[in-house]
Amino acid sequence: MLKIWGKLIYDNRIIEDEVSVSEIQDSYQENLKACITELCYKFDISTPYWLKSNINEYNKRHKTSFDENNFIEEIYFDKFLIEELKANEK
Repeated sequence: MLKIWGKLIYDNRIIEDEVSVSEIQDSYQENLKACITELCYKFDISTPYWLKSNINEYNKRHKTSFDENNFIEEIYFDKFLIEELKANEK
């Protein structure tokens, strides 16, 4: 089971947040992809592109942030943050 907390940040404030849970019997990457896809659907935003810096940060800290450099479309927020939650959090 994988739980991801997604937050949209604008002007240093959380404007939206959601938690996504994926329990598919597949690889960690597929669960992560499912969670991010669900969060993007809930926030009505496009799926961000992962840059090398995002991959490195997520692998080290289990969280990363996406900004306008990760999206093709214009965005109405400053950052999209994702963070992996432990099973007993939130």
